[in-house]
Amino acid sequence: MPKISQEAALQTVITTFEMTPGTCQDLMDELTEAYAQFISKQPGFIAAGLHVNDAQTRIANYSQWQRREDFQAMLRSEEMRMRNRRITQLCRSFEPVMYDVVAAFD
Repeated sequence: MPKISQEAALQTVITTFEMTPGTCQDLMDELTEAYAQFISKQPGFIAAGLHVNDAQTRIANYSQWQRREDFQAMLRSEEMRMRNRRITQLCRSFEPVMYDVVAAFD
């Protein structure tokens, strides 16, 4: 489970996916499989969460990594490049963005 903390020394990545309701479940299945079989086993992976809006037109993914280089290495792997080609076919767009936690509230 991701832990959001300003003091944590880690890399936060938020990725948003835009798709149609007709491809939402297929994309969610693809992302769930990618995390279960590959991404969660990569060096530096800490935690992640997948969220879908009620219209099934957007998926938001929140992931945490020990270092930004760990996330970049995962993205550059042949396995993830193959998976991203399939993911691209299921959505209009997706964009991973690296963030720093500035504040967190309980």
